[in-house]
Amino acid sequence: MNTTTTIYLSKQGMKDLRKHISQLEHQQSKALNDLRELDKSDKREERMLLIEKLAALEAVESELSEKKQLMSEAKQLPRKRDAIRVALGSVVDLVDQQGRLMRYTLVDSIEANPSDGRISILSPLGQSLLGKTAQQTIEWTTRHLKTQQLQLVRIA
Repeated sequence: MNTTTTIYLSKQGMKDLRKHISQLEHQQSKALNDLRELDKSDKREERMLLIEKLAALEAVESELSEKKQLMSEAKQLPRKRDAIRVALGSVVDLVDQQGRLMRYTLVDSIEANPSDGRISILSPLGQSLLGKTAQQTIEWTTRHLKTQQLQLVRIA
């Protein structure tokens, strides 16, 4: 039984995935060309290089296969989302106790990158945000068992 699960990605996540697939396809093409050139040689050193290139090609093809499978299961998050409650795909503005404003997009864990403002819905902060409404205080425990508080000021 082959069941596929849908993975929802942001517009940026879909763009990044397409770009990565394109880069892998280019690497695959280059590796195949290198192998064709090496295959014509009888020298022992070049035979060893051939084995290394085959291993590299196998790694690229494996990753390319995984990314293409992911792309086949991926759907872009809908543009219209509930702006009342936080859900997958919501963009939230949070204010910490020092008054600093932070903006995050809640995404699937596959594309999470906190330094780019994309946090996983499975992270402690992501889980504590799900279902919340504007003006609520969000509380969660960090890895270091420290409790953090943020004020949810806007959902888009």
